[in-house]
Amino acid sequence: MFALADCNNFFVSCERVFQPELEGRPVVVLSNNDGCVVARSAESKALGVPMGTPIFKLKNLVESGRLAVRSSNYTLYGDLSRRVMNILRDAIPDMEVYSIDEAFLNLEGLPEKEMLPLCRELVKKVKKWTGVPVSIGIAPTKTLGKVANHFAKRYPGYRGVCMINDDAKRDKALSLTPIDDVWGIGWRAAPKLEAAGVRTAADFVARPESWVRGRMGITGVRTWKELQGFSCIEEPELERRQSICTSRSFAELITDKDELLLRVSDFAGICAAKLRKEHSVAGEVGLFIQTNRFRADLPQYAPWASVKMDPPVSSTPEIVSAASRLLDSLWQDGYGYKKAGVVVSDTHPDDEVQGSLFDDRLQDRERENKLSAIMDRVNAAAGRNMLRVATQRPGHYSDGIRREHCSGLYSTSWDELLLVR
Repeated sequence: MFALADCNNFFVSCERVFQPELEGRPVVVLSNNDGCVVARSAESKALGVPMGTPIFKLKNLVESGRLAVRSSNYTLYGDLSRRVMNILRDAIPDMEVYSIDEAFLNLEGLPEKEMLPLCRELVKKVKKWTGVPVSIGIAPTKTLGKVANHFAKRYPGYRGVCMINDDAKRDKALSLTPIDDVWGIGWRAAPKLEAAGVRTAADFVARPESWVRGRMGITGVRTWKELQGFSCIEEPELERRQSICTSRSFAELITDKDELLLRVSDFAGICAAKLRKEHSVAGEVGLFIQTNRFRADLPQYAPWASVKMDPPVSSTPEIVSAASRLLDSLWQDGYGYKKAGVVVSDTHPDDEVQGSLFDDRLQDRERENKLSAIMDRVNAAAGRNMLRVATQRPGHYSDGIRREHCSGLYSTSWDELLLVR
């Protein structure tokens, strides 16, 4: 049996932990640069606020006081997520963290009669120790665990935990679950299934395996089997990403090349650090810069360029240097740039790099790799960008992202601890 622990409206719940005045009020959390809604409280959903709504469309609700707005505060969310996951892991060590607010708990070996009491106690403990509400769905498969979790969230009578442990409960749950709510049914597949008469999860499992395989392939068959109680989704192995992109939209248009170089160098440095964390190297570095496509009154320009790295690299100096050369080739005066991004791709394991007898930078490259490793250790201990190359901005900088409604770093900064009077 699996248990899916999922934090309720996680970003909003994190804001409410340290701002109890938000309890019971419609609240939304915005994307980077205060662009659009990425998280909603139950009250804001009831108010009819759709996910992804640009904030300017909600101006009347905000100014009238009917809707509270917060900028995304990922430092706070990450810290509270870590605390929640540690509580879950202490109770059930065999755990797979699925996302910042979700984890699968393997209950194998635990008597079934003990599962419900244990999970209800976990729900209480997480809420008491962190302030974050959690719901848990228990079932024989991960996909059914997701289904059970939806019911645990939706109906207070479950007291935060719903268990699907027999055919009767499974059949009823599937008949009440819309097909587009099923984990593994993508947004492209759901309309096609609905057009074929598949409205619920029960309709889906009623179709023959050959019908499912013909329309959705082996992935669809796995979901079909999981909904019938046959576990066939294994714990995923850590996969090496084929590409890594770091990009940002800027609060103001950038018209100075030196200023844009600082931002591009930062993005390149982040990509390099991520490569090393995954023990990868990149065979290609790319760069894009963009004007504001929503400003029809301004000239538009959105170029892209890339350069091959032979041999593949992961050192910060080399990737920052490549991004800098690309910016030189793309930069055009007379434009205001709203967004930029660095992409490292064609990745390989760092222990599979083929050397060259004619590599005239071999000694320099070895020195840069050692330097990058030192940068990683120092920055991990002292803070992001504490050690950097000259074209990067100083540590603890403001990244130019608009955060007009951002809450404090209540749990990670001594300077922003709550004051109790």
